[in-house]
Parts: sequence; structure tokens; C-alpha cells
Amino acid sequence: MHFDPAIAALQAFQRAGKQEEFGDFEEDIIEAEETFSSDAGPEAKAAYQRLQDLGEKLPAAKTFQEFLIYITWQQVTEETIPQHFQKGVALCEQFLKRFGKDLTDTETHDQIQSIYASFKAGLGETDNPVPEYDEDAFQGGD
Repeated sequence: MHFDPAIAALQAFQRAGKQEEFGDFEEDIIEAEETFSSDAGPEAKAAYQRLQDLGEKLPAAKTFQEFLIYITWQQVTEETIPQHFQKGVALCEQFLKRFGKDLTDTETHDQIQSIYASFKAGLGETDNPVPEYDEDAFQGGD
């Protein structure tokens, strides 16, 4: 990936708020995001799950759905387990299916494609490995 998913998540969250995508769930979403961003361990994990649950109730909230993809990568870095990679793949596929044709922001499209490839590579589901994985794999000396 050629971008920082944590920064992209923050930017997407701010855009989603400005675009009033949170609807009736605004208070819950803001509270869960604050917990996710500032805590670690079980509290952050619960906040992540709460955000994902709220995302299921807002499938048309494009920028919020983008945010959910980026924070799923953050979960991968916190807890590298197949479930997080699988969730990331599913979120990317849903996002691209719903919004891919209408994306006028090519940076967003490129970032989603890039993170999608990374999620898939994490599951070993790619014919073309993501370069970062090859460059970092078993270099030794760390």
C-alpha cells in the first residue's frame, strides 16, 4: 500500500461526518470511534465491532463504509488473524460492488483496490503478491 490506512480512516471519518452519513446513529458512531481511536485491548475491539455493526445499518453511507475498511486494516495490525483479513475482503468487495462505478475520487478507488489486494494477500489469495510483502518477507537481521 502506498498510503497510511490510519490517516485515511481519520480523513474518511471526518468526511462522513461532514456529509451527515451517520444519520440517527451519529452519537453512537462518534462515541465508538473515540473509544476505538484512544483505547487498546478489549475496549478498542468492542468499539471496532460496534462500528462494524452500525455500518451494517448504513450500507449506503459510502464514506463511512470506506472508513470501516481502513479500520479493519488497523485491526489486522493489532491482531493478525484470518477473520480480520476475511472481513476486509468482504468489506472491499461490498464497497466496490456498491460504489465502484460511481467513484469520481480516483484516490479512494486506488486506495480501496490497494488495501483489497493486501487483505487478499494476507489470506494467500493472490496470483500477484503485493510488493510490500515480498520486500519484507524473511529479510532477517531484525
